[in-house]
Amino acid sequence: MTKPWQGTCARARHCSVIGVKMASVCARALRQGCLTLLSHSALRATPRLLCTAAQQKSPGVGTEEENGAQKLEPSATEKTLTDEKTQLEEQVKELTDKYKRALADTENIRQRSQKMIDDAKLYGIQGFCKDLLEVADILEKAMQSVPKEEVTSENPHLKNLYDGLVMTEVQIQKVFSKHGLVKLNPTGQKFDPYEHEALFHAPSEGKEPGTVALVNKVGYKLHGRTLRPALVGVVKAP
Repeated sequence: MTKPWQGTCARARHCSVIGVKMASVCARALRQGCLTLLSHSALRATPRLLCTAAQQKSPGVGTEEENGAQKLEPSATEKTLTDEKTQLEEQVKELTDKYKRALADTENIRQRSQKMIDDAKLYGIQGFCKDLLEVADILEKAMQSVPKEEVTSENPHLKNLYDGLVMTEVQIQKVFSKHGLVKLNPTGQKFDPYEHEALFHAPSEGKEPGTVALVNKVGYKLHGRTLRPALVGVVKAP
């Protein structure tokens, strides 16, 4: 005979089994419902995501347009900078040319000034030399006026005077040479209009036409520059 508590336990076990099965069924239903809800949520979220992506992409397109406008602005700036660079290069070129010209002018002025200084050193005594030439001419004429045949030991006073004139002439020519003053005695040389001054032209036998036949007055050159031309007579063709 079955006891009452045993029947109750059996019913309890049966209910427990049924509860477990019901719980299992509910769990499966719950899982399926969650998956369905998730799928529906994903489908509903997809348009929103696409809209969001589209919205994100749209600002990107606008950014490209803005970038294009920004690219145009640097181009105008670059053009302005290029124009300014060209102007500055032209100014630099012009200033460089002026600077070179100024340097060349300064160098020319320096060279001319240096030449003037050198000429002043060389030819500063030109006036003094011209005055001394007159003294040398008088001395030479005094020597030429003494008859050579009378300059003997029998006439000691005249001989001593003549010897003194000769020594003075030699000494004065040494002083002239020391200071660059050279005597010109072009007898027999070709006539040079830069160094000689023709007083007359006359034919002369045995001499080539155009040569100096007679020196009336000697000339002088100071450091290669003619200080006084020699006064000469020139041979001409017969």
